[in-house]
Amino acid sequence: MTRRIGSGSLVIATHNTGKLKEIAALLEPYGVKCISAGSLGLPEPAETGATFVQNALLKARAAAEGSGIVALADDSGLSVSALDGRPGVYTADWAERQWFEGEPGRDWYMAMGKVEGMLTHKGANVDRTCAFHCVLALAWPDGESAVYEGDAKGTLTWPPRGQLGFGYDPVFVPQDREQTFAEIEPDEKHAISHRANAFAKLVAEQFS
Repeated sequence: MTRRIGSGSLVIATHNTGKLKEIAALLEPYGVKCISAGSLGLPEPAETGATFVQNALLKARAAAEGSGIVALADDSGLSVSALDGRPGVYTADWAERQWFEGEPGRDWYMAMGKVEGMLTHKGANVDRTCAFHCVLALAWPDGESAVYEGDAKGTLTWPPRGQLGFGYDPVFVPQDREQTFAEIEPDEKHAISHRANAFAKLVAEQFS
């Protein structure tokens, strides 16, 4: 039988407020209170894995060990067909900017522009299909873990559109839609996103 997390508190292994909000909304119906690793002062571990699964497990285990309670980590990214699956596990790295006034940060417009520049270089008829991938990893302080995977297929557009969402959402048009993820209301996005796909599998195993 699969180990259950039950209701109560769960550490979300992220310092990203947008990601925390999205995950908390998905878990709210099951009585789970989400606490970010950032609010607990836990450091972000180096994501040294070669796959989404490896990185998700790495982050979940670090948060579980640091907090002493069950932790959930998300490792997600964008895979572009014409770029041989890049940026993939380096999706967030492509947004890293130089230190500014003593603080590091991410520039997602820069990251989106990098992807667009590489596609434009390949010509007007370049394949713009892509997919968002998500791996959710649960980890218990005693070392046990569970993994759930999901994806959302789509195409890339330019220029970016919409003010909702985060990351690459303004350039991602999900399959059979005309709006980008950043133009779709959060509740609607939650129903069709890669994260929602992975969460459906987690919920089926954890709360059914």
